Amino acid sequence: MTQGPTSQPETSDNAAPRRDNSADPRCDSSAPPRYIAHRGLSARAPENTLAAVQAAHDAGCEWVELDVQLLGDGTPVIWHDAGIKRCSDGRGKLFKLDAASAATLDVGSWFGDQYRGERMATLEAMLTLIQRLGMGLNLELKVSRGRNAIELVKAALPPTLEALPPERLIVSSFDRHALTAARALESDPERLRLGVLDDKAPKRWWQETERLSAYSLHLDWRKLKIKRAREIADESIKLFCYTANDPVTFEKLWDWGVDGVISDDPTRFVMHAAEQRSRA
Repeated sequence: MTQGPTSQPETSDNAAPRRDNSADPRCDSSAPPRYIAHRGLSARAPENTLAAVQAAHDAGCEWVELDVQLLGDGTPVIWHDAGIKRCSDGRGKLFKLDAASAATLDVGSWFGDQYRGERMATLEAMLTLIQRLGMGLNLELKVSRGRNAIELVKAALPPTLEALPPERLIVSSFDRHALTAARALESDPERLRLGVLDDKAPKRWWQETERLSAYSLHLDWRKLKIKRAREIADESIKLFCYTANDPVTFEKLWDWGVDGVISDDPTRFVMHAAEQRSRA
């Protein structure tokens, strides 16, 4: 892609799709995942927990997206926020905790009484569960303000690469330092599939994906435009959109060439697709 994407004429929302997304890629291990459960099945269980991943598996989801950060003692844990107040019974910053203190937090009761006593998942525990369930993982390297991206990569990436085969792993981040460090740690794009996270693709989006030998772009579906989506679809880069929960509103994006959706409840998309096929 050194010359940038192939120039294409302007198209309308009603134009014919550039690629056929009608087949279910879950039947092909080499195909990009079509449905990814955001922070586990976060519509039905507390986000980024072992329970949310188990719920995703039980609902038929084959891929999950999870966030990884470091505690103050360097332990990688599955957590999204810089603080712990929103999703636990504690207060304060994540980096002020060590593994022992993090293990005392209740990270489930805020969501529902049935999850009372759920504990913060370490990366090690989460990888063990994902291995056992045979699921795919989109692991987001979450670099909060003031935290060290390279330390996170060095702590989280090696055990993840060891635990999961390349076809069941995508490592993504908004933080370019983290992505650069990840590519430096594993230079083979077949061994480590990197995803560039952004709210929307810049005009010269291919420069960053080429520099990182990236596998995919992960963009906010609400900000995606048809011209940019079609541009990306004509190249080898995969395109995932986050965080969509209405399959009807999202429907046109499949025709634009989107490869997969990251959703709080992918089962809505699976059911919608089944309904569409039954009407055909």
